[in-house]
Amino acid sequence: MIRRNPSGDLPQVHESAFIDPTAILCGKIIVEENIFIGPYAVIRADEVDAQGEMQPIRIGPHSTIQDGVVIHSKSGAAVTMGQRTSIAHRAIVHGPCTVGHGVFIGFNSVLFNCTVATGCVVRHNAVLDGCHLPPSFHVPSSERIGPQTDLSTIAKVTAQASEFSEDVARTNNTLVQGYKRIQNQF
Repeated sequence: MIRRNPSGDLPQVHESAFIDPTAILCGKIIVEENIFIGPYAVIRADEVDAQGEMQPIRIGPHSTIQDGVVIHSKSGAAVTMGQRTSIAHRAIVHGPCTVGHGVFIGFNSVLFNCTVATGCVVRHNAVLDGCHLPPSFHVPSSERIGPQTDLSTIAKVTAQASEFSEDVARTNNTLVQGYKRIQNQF
């Protein structure tokens, strides 16, 4: 479902994107080309700052938002996702937040008020809160990273983890074409 927010903003969706009919996109959202947005995802850009302004939620080309993902932002802050980024099932991305290119965010992970730079892999059930994760870091499952976390204890992404992320992106980009082809069939 595509709908306006109380400010009157309507999502801008590239014609090549696939949005599952059960997903909800509300407000100042920019969905670029060849994006897959899965069942029951909720992307909502509807809050304004003290001056009544709102930055968009922007999803970069060739990215995937999987089933049950929630993307929202506090007080009109921006949420920006780079290209070829995958947000896995039931993850929460809450702005302000910037997620770089080629990033994988695992199942049930939570991101709030953070930056995740290009090439990072955040595994399942991880929490990133108020931090800046430099490029190519690998956050293990169930890890919590905050502003006081010593990042020297966090490993760089391995070739295996990077290939896993690329495989998820490739698989979901292939799904876009298949779902677009059958989207009007019942």
